[in-house]
Amino acid sequence: MADVIRVSSVSKEYVRVAVHAEEFGATVNPTANTVEMGFVAPLADPVSGDWKAATWDTDSNDPTGIVYWAQCLIGPGGTITLADGRYTVWCRVTRGSEVVARSVGTLIVT
Repeated sequence: MADVIRVSSVSKEYVRVAVHAEEFGATVNPTANTVEMGFVAPLADPVSGDWKAATWDTDSNDPTGIVYWAQCLIGPGGTITLADGRYTVWCRVTRGSEVVARSVGTLIVT
């Protein structure tokens, strides 16, 4: 996901963010872990109800190596329908006892 992405409120599409995971300095495949995404007001932290199920996608054709994407389907009939406005996008990956949550960009719905 770019730092800012714009989508129409009548569109149903994936919001995707690249996820890079390392263990002991080596890149690891995170797709066996639970991934969720949140869309909250700017400067707000997500609370339990803000987290929505997300899925993984993998791009093995990227010239820099395999890219792992967390993605959430937004819009009418998607995982979440968002009203017009500006949102901070969060991604949360759970692996065992470790829960990593990061603010990853801005989404503008018009």
